[in-house]
Amino acid sequence: MFEKILIANRGEIACRIIRTARRLGVRTATVYSDADSDALHVELADEAIRIGGAAAHESYLSIERVLESAKRAGADAIHPGYGFLSENAEFAEAVEAAGIVFVGPQPMAIRAMGRKDAAKALMESAGVPIVPGYHGDDQDLDLLADKAAEIGYPVLIKARAGGGGKGMRRVEGAEELPSALEAAKREAKAAFGDDAVLIEKYLLRPRHIEIQVFGDRYGNVVHLFERDCSLQRRHQKVIEEAPAPGMTAEMRRAMGEAAVRAARAIDYRGAGTVEFIADVSKDLLPDRFFFMEMNTRLQVEHPVTEAIAGVDLVEWQLRVAAGEPLPKKQTELKIDGWAFEARIYAEDAARGFLPATGVIDGMRFPDGVRIDAGVRAGDRISAYYDPMIAKMIVHGADRADALAMLTRALQASHIAGTVSNIGFLTNLSRQEEFVSGHPDTGLIERNLETLIAIPAAEDTVIALAAVLSLEARGHGNDPWDTLGHWQLWGEMQRKVTLEHAGSLASLCVVARGFGMFAVHDGRRVIPIRIVSRHADRLQVETDGRQVAVEVERGTHRLCLRLDGNSHLFTLPDPLDGTTSETDVGDRLIAPMPGFVKIVRTSEGAAVSKGAPLIVMEAMKMELTLTAARDAIVESVHASEGQQVSEGAVLVTLKAGEA
Repeated sequence: MFEKILIANRGEIACRIIRTARRLGVRTATVYSDADSDALHVELADEAIRIGGAAAHESYLSIERVLESAKRAGADAIHPGYGFLSENAEFAEAVEAAGIVFVGPQPMAIRAMGRKDAAKALMESAGVPIVPGYHGDDQDLDLLADKAAEIGYPVLIKARAGGGGKGMRRVEGAEELPSALEAAKREAKAAFGDDAVLIEKYLLRPRHIEIQVFGDRYGNVVHLFERDCSLQRRHQKVIEEAPAPGMTAEMRRAMGEAAVRAARAIDYRGAGTVEFIADVSKDLLPDRFFFMEMNTRLQVEHPVTEAIAGVDLVEWQLRVAAGEPLPKKQTELKIDGWAFEARIYAEDAARGFLPATGVIDGMRFPDGVRIDAGVRAGDRISAYYDPMIAKMIVHGADRADALAMLTRALQASHIAGTVSNIGFLTNLSRQEEFVSGHPDTGLIERNLETLIAIPAAEDTVIALAAVLSLEARGHGNDPWDTLGHWQLWGEMQRKVTLEHAGSLASLCVVARGFGMFAVHDGRRVIPIRIVSRHADRLQVETDGRQVAVEVERGTHRLCLRLDGNSHLFTLPDPLDGTTSETDVGDRLIAPMPGFVKIVRTSEGAAVSKGAPLIVMEAMKMELTLTAARDAIVESVHASEGQQVSEGAVLVTLKAGEA
């Protein structure tokens, strides 16, 4: 076994590798950028080395700087984690040339699977079924259009050099193809340095099922069963599970054998994942699954496989890289129970899953579940990297048991200081098709409106928020103290205005003494009694019912959690002028920090509602910002390549017709 490894990564995967290495007695060194100097992985490692600037190309993507760091640390091996340089064949070659062990497959295996077109040709020759499509080198736009028409719409454009949803576009008809190709090629070039794409038939009812494989240098290859990763938004996974619902023994055997054939075809060593797309229009059938790609690294969702197979895949990686044979044979691997993983991101589901930044004021997760996190309270979600906060993994006796555990754990979780997708994940875990075991890659899109819906607050919850808003505004630790115990003419009262789910509520709070209040909402009087208080956890009685309430306060916001739901209230500042809706519509605002990639308009141009004006890149994704109405461009305040902050005005419009 190695004495010391360098982890060429950051965030939760770096922390997760450190935990296994520490258990095995292996010392760890990590690298960090200027944006990560106080990061959790830096604190957990035995040693941390500054690698460069905040931008990934100045730090985590620099082969030269990673190798310098490994030599400086005296590392025997480099673990790349996932993302960044993990599937870069040149990096693996450079590591080996430096006399350091690369914890991953051979460079030739990475290269063989790195280009999707070449990988599909190789898999076809190995007898692995592939999706019908065009995988050629000729990237002439007219040829691609002809191939798309030949395949038949809808089609899926995919970057040949990478994954993670980058450079991927679904196209419904020929009229959409030119702009979709342009965007996909541009995104692929930025993400992978290669703008070539392939075009495949888009299956109308697909499921994304992948097989975990593992090989060693002695020719042994096993699979550790399947994971279902069908629940996706923007072609990126949200909730994964293992095993796959509805999987028969016959189909598991067929997919497992196909995945092992794929790994043997390239003499694969280490952890890898063979991803298949299954056509479930007629249920799961052994002759209706197709090879998509092979990820030559550890997957984000690997913990669900660890849970059902009872193994530590990072330990397997280190042992195989150190020259040991696989710890188990295929006949020794068994499925135990069911597991789910939910990816908790700093993102706003209601705004198109827009990534969010901000400081995490607090994180709370229930006991009894596995949490793989790369941040802790006080950390800032940076605009430079993926906005993942944590992964939640649950393991139960069967699917129903595990899914119930997931829902309960999400309901009991809380992230303070930045918006998160916990509410969306909770809704998704209770979605009828998913609960019944019929996920597919279009489920989220079909049910998006329901999944992002904000739970309506009952009158009693709004009344409680009105009471608690008084201390949130800085009036003291107790609303009763704020209102006072006595006044000359009648009871002490205060008017409160709250915004919730897009609506304003005006209420009047009357203090009755000893933690008791009466709240007038214009229709009735709602009694509120604060029974007890322990920090931000209250026991509250209203209408003869007592409930536990968790409270998160901000200067102009208040979040109440009770009965498994979160209710966010905004407290309008009476001293703050209100901007009219027309004024807001005349300003194109940066929704988050990022870089201006393309400016598609100019001063004096006439634009129509919905016309693309600015293309931004932030947190590894591309955002197209459009005109809110028909207008004339009054001025353009951004230039291509410029870094902008959240809220920056990029374009201003004025009245006029397109």
